Amino acid sequence: MTDLFPPLESLKQGHWFKLICGASFQHLPAVRNLTLAYTLAGADCIDVAADPAVIAAVQAALQVAKKLARDAQERGFGYKGNSPFLMVSLNDGEDPHFRKAEFNSTQCPTDCPRPCQRICPAQAIVFNSIKENFSGVISQKCYGCGRCIPVCPYDIIYTSSYISTPGAIAPLVMSTEVDAVEIHTKVGRLAEFKRLWQVISPWVDRLKVVAISCPDGEGMTDYLKALYDLITPLKSALIWQTDGRPMSGDIGDGTTITAVKLGQKVLAAKLPGYVQLAGGTNSYTVPKLKAMGLLKEAGGQGAGRTGEEIFPLLRAPCPLSSIAGVAYGSYARVLLSSILEQLENKEVSNTDIKTTVYLEEDEILLWQAVELAHSLVSQIKS
Repeated sequence: MTDLFPPLESLKQGHWFKLICGASFQHLPAVRNLTLAYTLAGADCIDVAADPAVIAAVQAALQVAKKLARDAQERGFGYKGNSPFLMVSLNDGEDPHFRKAEFNSTQCPTDCPRPCQRICPAQAIVFNSIKENFSGVISQKCYGCGRCIPVCPYDIIYTSSYISTPGAIAPLVMSTEVDAVEIHTKVGRLAEFKRLWQVISPWVDRLKVVAISCPDGEGMTDYLKALYDLITPLKSALIWQTDGRPMSGDIGDGTTITAVKLGQKVLAAKLPGYVQLAGGTNSYTVPKLKAMGLLKEAGGQGAGRTGEEIFPLLRAPCPLSSIAGVAYGSYARVLLSSILEQLENKEVSNTDIKTTVYLEEDEILLWQAVELAHSLVSQIKS
């Protein structure tokens, strides 16, 4: 199995890199451009919203990446023409990743300093925007971090949450070229998880990866074990995503500590499957993991028995004492934000005809973006 799919080999070797575009992030040009840059930099997986338009944007970027594979190799980047896995995110209940901020801009006093606009990492809040001809939250850009809510002086910002409707979304998503799914859950939602799993189960055998994302909570280990009992036997690789401090990696280095600690907790539980960090990850994460001896050494086999020896259902060896990979969301997006902003400014300058400028259409910005993306990808690949 791992011989056929290089991303699975990355899991096996402990250098899996996942880009999280955002479970509710639907800004199609940004999704496409982020996918292209991180694919050319050597990412193993692109995680996106379960939205057909978003999926199509990712697939378009992957096709462009194939055409640029030789250029990427000549420039020393990690992409060799093998596409990363396309993963979609689902949820079995209330979750901060599946929400949007909203407010009525007419309620904002004219003298408000607008701290919401300054703090938004996605630049989703605008006032009197010429390009958007709009004031308020640009829904497609908002990915639900919630930072705008507590800073509003007038307490008028709220969030609108949604839950994946299994009966509607599963056939639609699974009938497309999706390689993996990630299910967001939390302790105490076993019945809800089971309902979602029953609906997508007819398509599960076609997947290469199933990931389960869960924040910490009392009884978490027992809950994850119950989920494992529910979903097995499983033909695909299984990833436990430790959602440390959701959507916070761009705030500062310290946010990664929570993700690392949660990763240690799941490793200690010796669950079958791979453990991958998320939630607060940034450029400090891999150095921290290396310093703590939590990454598998290059060419090494990992300490102790492998998951294959203990759990025969797993097809790939799984070193139970090591973190298999890291997923980056807000930090990875913000890292490229200046370049994406330049592309948007090009769109604005073409005032006669509203047009979208894609990353591959500007060679200078393209390779600048890939260089930045590679600076993050190469941390775990080296």
